[in-house]
Amino acid sequence: MAMNVKQLRNTLLLVLTALIWGCSFVAQSVGADHVGPFTFLATRSWLGGIVLLPVIAIMDAQKRKQLGYSAESQPETQKKNRRTLLIGGFCCGLFLFLASLTQQIGLASTTTAKAGFITTLYVVIVPILTLFMGRKIGKKIWLCVVMGVVGLYLLCMTGSLTLEYGDAMVLLCAFLFAGHILVIGHFSPHLDGIRLSCAQFFVTAIISTICMFLFEQPTLATLQSAALPILYAGILGSGVGYTLQVVAQKGLNPTIASLTMSLESVFSALAGWVLLGQGLSVRELAGCLLMFAAIVLAQLPDRKAPQTDNASEAIPSSES
Repeated sequence: MAMNVKQLRNTLLLVLTALIWGCSFVAQSVGADHVGPFTFLATRSWLGGIVLLPVIAIMDAQKRKQLGYSAESQPETQKKNRRTLLIGGFCCGLFLFLASLTQQIGLASTTTAKAGFITTLYVVIVPILTLFMGRKIGKKIWLCVVMGVVGLYLLCMTGSLTLEYGDAMVLLCAFLFAGHILVIGHFSPHLDGIRLSCAQFFVTAIISTICMFLFEQPTLATLQSAALPILYAGILGSGVGYTLQVVAQKGLNPTIASLTMSLESVFSALAGWVLLGQGLSVRELAGCLLMFAAIVLAQLPDRKAPQTDNASEAIPSSES
């Protein structure tokens, strides 16, 4: 079936989203050379939340103009929605903080290509976690797990059967992002997506800022040195990236959306190669290709189940 203009536009927007998120790995890697992980995460999270505030204000104004008075304007409904937003924002923000922190720590001692591919393993990890929630997973997912593990071995193992420290931290980050996806999958049906993203950014920013003053000593000079990476990761990677995802996924087939956003890992590898000169060996390329194949295969719907699980459809960000 031919793709209509709206589907094509939304797909191209998701390609742009994947490009932004993929390049965010380069920004995080460069930023790690100048400031600590708490400082980088705090500043980019404040920026991400602030960027979304005018978007929310514009959306609310348009909604009031179109719908006028509604049940949402009633005090009891507002109180309930506010409570759900606070709980959801805190849970999502906590997972985002832990995932982003381990990713930022890992990026300080690994390449952007490895970080991008390992982080994207959350696409395979999510269905595994759902197994512990009482949901069955098929043979295809197990095949994806095996492919992902073999690809991870080819990409990251050096000499002995041990992961490098940075690779291990990014792998932990992939598990935390998987948890983040599941939490978002729980709260997103009850809340506006952009408002939830904004709330989680501010929760992450507050926690990161507290840790920044406790464990790091940021200076104006170091912040100035990392200004461009922080601005990119905060405004584009967080604010614009999340907004584009929410807008582009409306009316788009979830399989097409998931596959398109998986290009984040490809763009991160290309960005590391072009901008940082971080080349990949034949062995590492084979691992990347195998992991990418596992990620793509995990997103393809089963014939018996046209609609995938909601938890696996909710793709955040890894961004970063």
